[in-house]
Amino acid sequence: MTCKVVFHLDWNDRDTLTMALNNIFNLLKDPFGSNAVVHVLANGQAVKLFEKQAAAPAASRIAELQEKGVRFQLCNNALANAGLKQDELIEGCELVPAGIPELIRLQQEGFAYIKP
Repeated sequence: MTCKVVFHLDWNDRDTLTMALNNIFNLLKDPFGSNAVVHVLANGQAVKLFEKQAAAPAASRIAELQEKGVRFQLCNNALANAGLKQDELIEGCELVPAGIPELIRLQQEGFAYIKP
């Protein structure tokens, strides 16, 4: 059985991002999660964590997880509210039209919801 999980970030808090990244690395090391399908969904103020300069301390860890197939999805509505454009984000971030409907869709598809 494939483990499917979505990590939800909604606050502009670097410690929470660090915890989420640690949780994901630990999940992928565990036999249960070794071939997990993992999404990180950021909405609200959390989209600011993925702006190039703000994300610099975590960028290499995020890139490593992306290479392992982890998808980093950002709410386009929240980006607009924060005045950010996609080219201001670190590479590999995917935009979804709206974060909450995407969370609902993923949970309906059987993704476990994790709030670090």
